[in-house]
Amino acid sequence: MRTIKNLTTTLMAGLMATFMFAALASAAMVEVKAKDGIGQYLSDDKGMTLYMFKKDAPGKSVCLATTGCLEKWPAYYVDKVETSGGVSPDAFATITRDDGKKQTTFKGLPLYYFFKDKAPGDTNGQGFNDVWYVVAP
Repeated sequence: MRTIKNLTTTLMAGLMATFMFAALASAAMVEVKAKDGIGQYLSDDKGMTLYMFKKDAPGKSVCLATTGCLEKWPAYYVDKVETSGGVSPDAFATITRDDGKKQTTFKGLPLYYFFKDKAPGDTNGQGFNDVWYVVAP
């Protein structure tokens, strides 16, 4: 009987550790960066800049694959956001796009990358066509 109890305890501890690791593994850090001429903006855990599209509405992305938009402005999505630098994780949420895929939002606005940003800290999409902007915290 004692062996079964010890085995059960060991299995439960292992399962809890697995679930805790999975929860930690799915979280991604969003950080606040700063750049002269732009000010503060959000970046992902690799330092890549996050953007917002002026034509989007809160909770709704209008950047579609059918128009070629998502080719140049890939949607940003992570299961869970952790933050540093004064941004609350509560400001982030997830929407389901019209194509059925998920996308992370900040204060309701869908987040994107820009395909011409190749290195951490690049902000090549800032002001693009007067509708794409870095995301201010």
